[in-house]
Amino acid sequence: MRLLMMGTGTFAEPTFERLLQQTKHPVIGLATNPDRIAGKGKKLERERSIKRLAKQHGCPVHQPLSVNAPESVAALRALQPDLFVVAAYGQILSAELLTVPSWGAINVHASLLPKYRGAAPIAWAILSGETETGVTIIRLNPRLDAGDILAQAATPIGAKETEGELEARLAQLGADLAMQVLEQIEQGTTKPLPQDPRLVTKAPKMTKESGNLDWQKPAHVIERTLRALQPWPTAFTYWHHTGAVPVRLILLQGEPQAGPVDQPPGAVIDRPETPLAIACGQGTWLAVERLQPAGKRVMSASEFVRGHRIAPGDRFGPEAPSTNHP
Repeated sequence: MRLLMMGTGTFAEPTFERLLQQTKHPVIGLATNPDRIAGKGKKLERERSIKRLAKQHGCPVHQPLSVNAPESVAALRALQPDLFVVAAYGQILSAELLTVPSWGAINVHASLLPKYRGAAPIAWAILSGETETGVTIIRLNPRLDAGDILAQAATPIGAKETEGELEARLAQLGADLAMQVLEQIEQGTTKPLPQDPRLVTKAPKMTKESGNLDWQKPAHVIERTLRALQPWPTAFTYWHHTGAVPVRLILLQGEPQAGPVDQPPGAVIDRPETPLAIACGQGTWLAVERLQPAGKRVMSASEFVRGHRIAPGDRFGPEAPSTNHP
């Protein structure tokens, strides 16, 4: 089979590496999103790591702005692929494009479908308090992550595992599973299983604003948010100290605790056993362990408190808090 890899994010890299390492099925190209614009003035192009991997192996790279545009479909059709192998590509393939490969297309998705269809399945699994997730290989159709299941593998979510750490494990699991499915496709032994529409949940893309912490939520939800949004977009809040400009802080690690709490959510509370304790919703509080002030290095809560006059009654919350806040 002539294989065309379609992937952009780091989750796709282990699968692409495995395809390049095997010699049974030629990899005729990589389709990936255009290079990102970065740097001051938006002038510098940052080449994607999966693209560098392709170039190291002499694999042709295609970077259409829209893979479904007529000229893109025509260019990929000219390559005469037998199978698309898709992972974290970032574009939904049209019905016309899916007719290009003679054997169709498979997708490596980082959840136990039909749960968490969408762009951020790992983050949403952590945020939702799941104790288990996994990888699913599906036969692609034009609907988002709705194709028949070809294979699935589960793994537990660590109690302190971040999105980035879990993604790295799932990416390797997905690569292993993709190679198994590739063999099954060649042998004609796949057993497609339709997804149960009653079990569908969504995992929409995270945005920078997704990290704006809501201290009305209980501490265990806040703690999951810290892990679910690392390494991107990260969870953040603002420290409000009387007479001072609010300070933006990225919170990286904390431990949820049960009450009693005598302050409103977002307020600093006095807990001798921890240097920085913040009241949360439902009578809970968060013992902050690691954070990063805007423009500065990552530090422990103890380091931060030693350099700043934080006192009970100080508040954490949005940059412009409500005027009717207690």
